[in-house]
Amino acid sequence: MNVADLAHPAEEVAPKLLGAVLTHEAPEGTVSITITETEAYSGTADPASHAYRGRTPRNTVMFGPAGHLYVYRSHGLHWCANVVTGTDGIASAVLVRAGRVVEGEDLARKRRGEKVESSRLARGPGNFCQALGITGEHNDADLLAGTSVMLSEGEPVPAALIRAGPRVGVSRAHDWQHRFYLAGDPTVSAYRLSPRANPSAGA
Repeated sequence: MNVADLAHPAEEVAPKLLGAVLTHEAPEGTVSITITETEAYSGTADPASHAYRGRTPRNTVMFGPAGHLYVYRSHGLHWCANVVTGTDGIASAVLVRAGRVVEGEDLARKRRGEKVESSRLARGPGNFCQALGITGEHNDADLLAGTSVMLSEGEPVPAALIRAGPRVGVSRAHDWQHRFYLAGDPTVSAYRLSPRANPSAGA
């Protein structure tokens, strides 16, 4: 996987990231997770995006270059990881929502809890980051430069398995079909409409 693969709008890259692998080589060990669910956020054109109102110190990584990691804290509790996409200077990113641990399951379980089922170790964006050991210190990491956090191609995913639907838990532009996931995969998170969303209002 290279910059050219990611230098496209988030909604085009998001389904192509399904099957890709995020790896974190930490001092305590290595964990690799195959991505099974993503959500696209289209920057200043997207009311649900952190960059909707322009560049800030928090979201500046979203403005490029492509291939970097945008990490933020959700509700003050969980870290969430996004792959920056698109053209340098234009905000665009893909939230990694869920995945399947393919290396380092024992370490992922140590981070998540000994009794957590394998299918739930990286199910949901906060759990994904916890299992992988990603925190705010990894914000702006270059995923393609061979650092401790890396994005690589995995096994090809048949197009027939890819589904699209509304994004989970957002109150604005909640019905945009920018969530992509593998049909029938047990690691994919359940759809949840935000209680603040108005289903009749659309985007």
